[in-house]
Amino acid sequence: MGTVYLTGAGPGDIDLLTVKALRIIRQADVIIYDRLANPDILAEAKDGCAFIYVGKEDSHHTLPQEEINEMIYQNALKYDIVVRLKGGDPLVFGRGGEEGIYLHERNIKFEFIPGVTSAIAVPEYAGIPVTHRGITVSFRVVTGHESKDKNRSQIPWENYKTDDTIIFLMGLHNLKQITQKLIEIGKPRGYPVAVISRGTRADEKTVIGTLEDIYEKAKDLPTPALIVVGEVVNLHEQLTWFET
Repeated sequence: MGTVYLTGAGPGDIDLLTVKALRIIRQADVIIYDRLANPDILAEAKDGCAFIYVGKEDSHHTLPQEEINEMIYQNALKYDIVVRLKGGDPLVFGRGGEEGIYLHERNIKFEFIPGVTSAIAVPEYAGIPVTHRGITVSFRVVTGHESKDKNRSQIPWENYKTDDTIIFLMGLHNLKQITQKLIEIGKPRGYPVAVISRGTRADEKTVIGTLEDIYEKAKDLPTPALIVVGEVVNLHEQLTWFET
């Protein structure tokens, strides 16, 4: 039996891959990778490394999660070093915990290799700090795409009346509902919002607006996209660096 490395690929820019992740990728016998992992990372693998794509897109999954879990397990029976390469960090809405539990139940050794999460890196590349002295001392990271298996939302909307920065991951297709919900709980219609598309990549694009108008401004942006809600968005003009 081999060892499975549940590995974060970072937010997109290959230079944000961690040193440990790169070292293990170069040793891998097989890499099972997601859509959001930069494909240039695969070029770092050794000769003879096998590649298996299990990407999930908005309306199409190559494989359901249960089959991905089993595929990781079966490859761990065949290979010494298995890399499960996941966009961002494997445990920030990445389902790495489910994969780890599946392996644990089958006595397969595994390790987590943290990745730079898009929740912080993407706003940073767009010149938006998630915290800033005098503006906000905390931030929340929220899924913008809840499981369809749940009968009701698990998002505690009433808790979001504070001045915390709120980062929604995978929420572009639910942007209208997100903004409406925040207005319903009392956020001002003019409250600042940013949508950042393809963050940290060469074609990154940031759209700035308010809860009232951001949907119309950003609805045609390509995914992946991240939503930032908070007064820190107003710092974008002064701190933008990557897109310029």
